[in-house]
Amino acid sequence: MAAFVGRICGSGLLSPKSGATLQKVGNNGPLLGNVNSISILRKRTRVSQVSSAVLKRCWSDPCKTTPPWSVDPSAEYGESDPTVQNFSTTRAWTKSQKVATAAGVLVGGAGALLYALEQSVAASGTEVHPPALPWNHKGVLDSLDHASVRRGYEVYKQVCAACHSMRFIAYRNLVGVSHTEAEAKAEAEEIQVRDGPDEAGNYFMRPGKLSDYFPSPYPNEEAARAANNGAYPPDLSYIALARHGGEDYLFALLTGYCDPPAGVVLREGQYYNPYFPGGAISMAQALYNEAAEYSDGTPPTASQLAKDVSTFLVWAAEPYHDERKRMGIKSVGIIMILGALSYYIKRHKWAALKTRKISFHPKSK
Repeated sequence: MAAFVGRICGSGLLSPKSGATLQKVGNNGPLLGNVNSISILRKRTRVSQVSSAVLKRCWSDPCKTTPPWSVDPSAEYGESDPTVQNFSTTRAWTKSQKVATAAGVLVGGAGALLYALEQSVAASGTEVHPPALPWNHKGVLDSLDHASVRRGYEVYKQVCAACHSMRFIAYRNLVGVSHTEAEAKAEAEEIQVRDGPDEAGNYFMRPGKLSDYFPSPYPNEEAARAANNGAYPPDLSYIALARHGGEDYLFALLTGYCDPPAGVVLREGQYYNPYFPGGAISMAQALYNEAAEYSDGTPPTASQLAKDVSTFLVWAAEPYHDERKRMGIKSVGIIMILGALSYYIKRHKWAALKTRKISFHPKSK
């Protein structure tokens, strides 16, 4: 733009000899006219300021000594150019801005370095993440396989209950889920529960009832550790929620026993399982083919046993699993109906306000 105006000035079209006049139009600055219908309006932009400055110089001296591109608009008008200030460098920053920027760069760099180091260390670990398996109850509209829950209870009763407790599950919880009330009572009566005192102040043993909880295999933690080489078997009531991966981890752990790789040394009483943190686990492999018997005649393979007991432990950790999904379906349906009704009412109430037109008609005198 400046070069173009310079060429106009050099041609002599805007010299005083051509009869151009300088006019003042409001607050918009000088306006040049009456020469070939040329009018240039000064504006508050850098290009317009340069053009105006070039024109003023050309008016007095037709661009003989000073090139048009060397004009400083701030020198001409005695004010700073806000456009130039917006593109200032770090030299114009205050000391506090420089300190804050440097601190931010240091903190960000340190955080990125720590994250990279943490990821590099995690990548060198020996723990194997369990694969995601296609469980029947994983879908939004899918419930637990209650036949599998019943078989899983049988696996727990015949295999797992020898070492692990489930002290938060009562026999009454089985009613309507995996057993009928009569079957649950029969299961409860198979155990002996210490009760009392009686009228004479003595404690006695009685058959279990529906209100009784699953018995613990050991009287206390010390006895449990003494029987398992110092390891304490965890309670299985909420194990599916307490372990990352849930049922995927449980299935992989129960079926993942193998020989230790070269260089891995295990202590006496330990076994190698890549899905267990550290690889060394004190629990021996418990599930083999035909390690338990199913009442419904299902072939008790090792994978079937692990799948059923994992499903049973999911139910034990979330006994409200199916009810939660049923309530979710009902809630979504109600919300959709109420949402559609609310949208209709909103449109109905606001239609008159949003479509009205307001006009003012002055009174005629």
